[in-house]
Amino acid sequence: MMVLKSPKPNRKRFMLSCFISIFFLCILASINEFRFKNLPTFGRCSTLSNKTTNTSSPFSFSNQQQQQDIRILIGVLTLPDQYLRRHFLRLVYSTQNPENAKIDVKFVFCNLTKEDQKTIIALEIMRYNDIIILNCTENMNKGKTSSFFTSLPEIFNETVNGPNYPPYHYVMKADDDTYVRLNSLVKSLKPLPSKDLYYGFVIPCGSMDPFKHYMSGMGFLVSWDIVEWIHGSDIPKKHVEGPEDKVFGDWMRWGRRGLNRYNAKWSMYNYPDPPSVCSHELVKDTIAVHLLKNQQKWITTLRFFNHTAPLMESNMYHI
Repeated sequence: MMVLKSPKPNRKRFMLSCFISIFFLCILASINEFRFKNLPTFGRCSTLSNKTTNTSSPFSFSNQQQQQDIRILIGVLTLPDQYLRRHFLRLVYSTQNPENAKIDVKFVFCNLTKEDQKTIIALEIMRYNDIIILNCTENMNKGKTSSFFTSLPEIFNETVNGPNYPPYHYVMKADDDTYVRLNSLVKSLKPLPSKDLYYGFVIPCGSMDPFKHYMSGMGFLVSWDIVEWIHGSDIPKKHVEGPEDKVFGDWMRWGRRGLNRYNAKWSMYNYPDPPSVCSHELVKDTIAVHLLKNQQKWITTLRFFNHTAPLMESNMYHI
């Protein structure tokens, strides 16, 4: 006789199994809900952490790098109405990538005198922030260079007590018809003193003695301590008028400044045409070429130094 077992115990076991399964599913769902609910929060934390890392590390590296790198200000003395020349020079300098250096190129002129200048130059400043307007009347040999150097410590005075003092290790005054090869300039400065330095193309052209007279106005450079001396000394204030490069040399001689002198001849020179005692043919070992008075001379010079070599290939153009 077959005895049938009551189905109740099976039903109880089944219900118990279902209960346990449901319990574990609820726990799993709760864990997953917590996980997904907090995923955006973790994402935010992760993003914040990354942002903190990305801003602090590069910032720290940037500070360390800035302290190691040479910082140079190049003031290109020009005229307010030379709009096309400025735009061209922006192309020339912004397409150079000097190594281990921070170089700022600023265009320098005196007070604006025309309404159209105020509008157009305001637009330039808004776009490029590379213009210094001095409180002077536009001139060549009546104190413009003096105003430029004298104004710099006040313009950049926020760095005096900061970690990035001085704001620049060197300041260069350059003409707007001078092509400065930034990498060559940096390499030439690396072994030189960062204090009491007076650097350039010595005049007269036939001399190689940096103490002979003074550095040519095509582009001369001094260390920041000399800039501060010019700002505070009475010597520049009492001797302003005259050929600006000769006047600057007088300051150095009378104030016994710039005792570390570097004659960059013949890596700095005038364009070979017209030939003169201050010029020679373009050569690879060049820091600056002066007297680029027209576009053809600029083009010839840029081609010689293969300035556009870094241009990348693209389907958008063929040159």
